[in-house]
Amino acid sequence: CKLLVVGGGAGGCSVAAKASNKLGEGKVIVLEPADKHYYQPMFTLIGGGIKKLEDSFRPMKSVLPALATWIKDSAAKFEPEHNTVYTSNGDKIEYEYLLVAVGLQLNYDTIPGLQEALSIPNGKVCSNYSPKYVDRTFQALRNFTSGNAVFTFPNSPVKCPGAPQKILYIAEHYLRKSNKRKNAQLHYNTSLPVLFGVKHYADALWQIVKKRNINVNLRTNLVEVKPTTDEAVFENLDKPGDRFTVKYELLHVTPPMSAPDTLKACKSLVNEVGFVDVSKDTLQHQKFSNVFAIGDCSSSPNSKTAASVAAQSQVVYKNLMSAMEGKPLSRVFDGYASCPLVTGYNTCVLAEFDYSLTPLETFPLDQSKERFSMYLMKKDIMPPLYWHLLLNGLWNGPGLMRKLMHFRL
Repeated sequence: CKLLVVGGGAGGCSVAAKASNKLGEGKVIVLEPADKHYYQPMFTLIGGGIKKLEDSFRPMKSVLPALATWIKDSAAKFEPEHNTVYTSNGDKIEYEYLLVAVGLQLNYDTIPGLQEALSIPNGKVCSNYSPKYVDRTFQALRNFTSGNAVFTFPNSPVKCPGAPQKILYIAEHYLRKSNKRKNAQLHYNTSLPVLFGVKHYADALWQIVKKRNINVNLRTNLVEVKPTTDEAVFENLDKPGDRFTVKYELLHVTPPMSAPDTLKACKSLVNEVGFVDVSKDTLQHQKFSNVFAIGDCSSSPNSKTAASVAAQSQVVYKNLMSAMEGKPLSRVFDGYASCPLVTGYNTCVLAEFDYSLTPLETFPLDQSKERFSMYLMKKDIMPPLYWHLLLNGLWNGPGLMRKLMHFRL
């Protein structure tokens, strides 16, 4: 085929839509095993009881571009030296150009006791990161009466780095609304040395956690869950081997994540930690000029969010077309990422920033402040924008809107 897109998530769908419109029917193949396409940013709201799981997905067939060919299978082996991908069923797909858009792998199994805890019906351990577990979160919140509510951030790359603390703020607000807050101790245990990577927003979030009496433990990593005794074991990352145990009544776990195993196995395609080794500017592979990557599986050092995918999609598409036409690659990705940090049932801090972790805000107001307008945007405007525009290749992020909003005569 002319273009093989491996992965039918946000990035794969968006670029496949753009490319198949340009190249015509049958020129683009999308390799994707799933029946359902999930709008993952909604998982936070499902965990808080604001949305339902059925609101978050559509049939994969309905979101993939009509002009592209869908092969319902997964990649088992990449051979970029031979322009070939082998599928799990043993089929061989040869391509002229390859876009890797396989996302991240959730490694729940790497924390002893976690999967057992997540399999206990009506249990105290929950996780917003998987459609398999997301309904457990609001269930656990409703069942909670008193004690420790613990929220974790793993010692690994993650998608949407704001999500582990969004559910913390929603949970705190829920406990206040249901008159359970006075008997609850909330803990946010994060492996990071900071509360948030961008100081402008981290300063605002520190004010929120202080005002709401939330205990934050930096450089603290979950290493074991003991479901029989409702205990979580944490390690101090600054003093390896220094461990402590916390008794929990609610434990929300963000699992460790990595590039998918099949991707990591292709050493010529990935960097030392398993991500597709691309130029952070053009998103073209450093070694194979006919290979590009988009989204969470790429090595570009931006925050791994759906908003980044939107901004990357036009860069990848334009550079792909330039490569096909033998022209120099002209588009450069600025590292744009956005994270709507929901801080309760009616407020949100809209964080937007670039590679340098400098704020890159769309609206001409201080977005580090909690606002109802930004909450409504997260809850009601972003989902249709995703389904109708981004997946159809019609949304490239708010760059143009930002320029108009900050227009100076």
